[in-house]
Amino acid sequence: MRTENHRDGKNQNGNQNGNQNGKNQKNGKSQKDTRDFREHKEIKDTKEHRNMRESTEPRDNRNVKEQKKGEKVQAGGEEPRIKIIPLGGLEQIGMNITAFEYEDSIMVVDCGLSFPTDDMLGIDLVIPDVTYLEQNIDKVKGFVITHGHEDHIGALPYILQKINVPVYGTKLTIGLIENKLKEHNLMKSTKRKVVRHGQSINLGCFRVEFIKMNHSIADAAALAIFTPAGVIVHTGDFKIDYTPVFGDAADLQRFAELGKKGVLALMSDSTNAIRTGFTASERTVGKTFDAIFAEHKANRIIVATFASNVDRVQQIINSAYKYGRKVVVEGRSMVNVIGTASELGYINIPDGTLIDIEELKNYTDEQTVLITTGSQGESMAALSRMASNLHRKVSIKPNDVVIFSSTPIPGNEKAVSKVINELSQKGAEVIFQDTHVSGHACQEEIKLMYALLHPRYALPVHGEYRHLVANRGIALTMGVPKENILLMSSGDVVEIGADVCRVTGHVQSGGILVDGLGVGDVGNIVLRDRQNLAQNGIIIVVLTLEKYSNQLLSGPDIVSRGFVYVRESEDLLDEAKRVVDEAVTDCLDRHLTDWGKMKNIIRDSLSDFLWKRMKRNPMILPIIMEVE
Repeated sequence: MRTENHRDGKNQNGNQNGNQNGKNQKNGKSQKDTRDFREHKEIKDTKEHRNMRESTEPRDNRNVKEQKKGEKVQAGGEEPRIKIIPLGGLEQIGMNITAFEYEDSIMVVDCGLSFPTDDMLGIDLVIPDVTYLEQNIDKVKGFVITHGHEDHIGALPYILQKINVPVYGTKLTIGLIENKLKEHNLMKSTKRKVVRHGQSINLGCFRVEFIKMNHSIADAAALAIFTPAGVIVHTGDFKIDYTPVFGDAADLQRFAELGKKGVLALMSDSTNAIRTGFTASERTVGKTFDAIFAEHKANRIIVATFASNVDRVQQIINSAYKYGRKVVVEGRSMVNVIGTASELGYINIPDGTLIDIEELKNYTDEQTVLITTGSQGESMAALSRMASNLHRKVSIKPNDVVIFSSTPIPGNEKAVSKVINELSQKGAEVIFQDTHVSGHACQEEIKLMYALLHPRYALPVHGEYRHLVANRGIALTMGVPKENILLMSSGDVVEIGADVCRVTGHVQSGGILVDGLGVGDVGNIVLRDRQNLAQNGIIIVVLTLEKYSNQLLSGPDIVSRGFVYVRESEDLLDEAKRVVDEAVTDCLDRHLTDWGKMKNIIRDSLSDFLWKRMKRNPMILPIIMEVE
């Protein structure tokens, strides 16, 4: 093991040998980087990629260079200040994206989406507003992605069409991103670079080191962002799992090294900051699956989990193989993720274990396991369609055992309860307890990060406001001064330096609604109309006037949708028609030729009548046609 003196370049006896070894190490890694470039032909020799040679220097030599660089900046006068601009991911779970800016360089961490709330009728998903990045597109050097969950990569196919810069991530993360780029025909136009844990990349004024971290998806990374003002550590989504299903435990030694040299700020995951203790290891779920499989040897087993939780799927497959069962993977996103993970070597499926859903009929119930999407009660997910008899190939049977290997995301509780009730009504046994562990750190793990890094400033991220407040409380207990803890909001411009950390401005932020192929064409006004239609229905009034004379030729006719059942409300609609007749006659008697005013009179008259009679306020849409 190296001594501290050797790391700092102070071991005079070994200087010559150490430098030579460093050169050999650098040259060896440079050759490996060249091979990586051959594997990713889309990447051209840009300035950032030419600088990749520096990224493979031994860490300790780079730290000395960073320190000398900082000393030169300080000697020049004013302390450098970095801008941190969260464009999403705060006050909510999802849509994570944060920009880091210094002079003419902007690097962006993550680019995720969020799912629509109940009042966003017809909306498929929500992506962040990146107007600020578009306005400063010449400064943007690239997207650095911490892991492959939708709330961190889901918006990339939409944002890259506006801001076409390289994307950096670990192997599995880039593999999942490429699935999305293929769907949107962006593979040729988007540069990708696979980065290994422990490796660094240069983006303008920033150097970003990827550090091994544990989460509910493999290949997650924390980021050490080396800036002219100091080191900023972004944890990404994380937990401390000493016995992960795949790969190594988190690189706590590297965090300790960074903490010893000095960390300017820690941006820590806050999702589970309100939970005490530690998050259980993912391996504990494997033992639970084994017990369930042993207890239900005569039943067909259906397991619903997150498509991206590759480690969870691995443990389900392990239990299925142990008990001689065939596995069917159902659900589009589940099939895509498992396919990618299998190709890249992140999941081990024994030969003959996985079968196509078409082969399900060739096996008895006790010989099969289904792994499916729908653990959050999504209406179109595979499990929801099975529960409501809409799935074309799988029907729920009374002896089925259905395992929910997840916890409901806040806001999804009702949808999950609905699916559970439907499954129970069909006689299936639903198991909901002890089959899930979180992928996020609880309080003791967050404390560990503060203890290792000793940050000067704390900037909690990733969570609703209550989670950020809980993270602030943890930082206080770990010795971070109250004035050095900042709760940011989306759109805030935070300036941070050696002696300052404050909000100095605000940029445009928020959510852009995606509806089908339309991006941003549905706004608050359209949503308000949809809500009104959903709550109150619509009444359309149609009448035809003769051109020039304005004589009434036909109508007014009334068409109703979503207001009342027409066949049972003929009297009401007849009265409504008389009210409209009177309003139209009054307008024509006064020789009113302004159709806008005529429509308003019709709308007001009918609205008053319906409110008095029904205490309802439907959308009223008058249509006036003109013929010669």
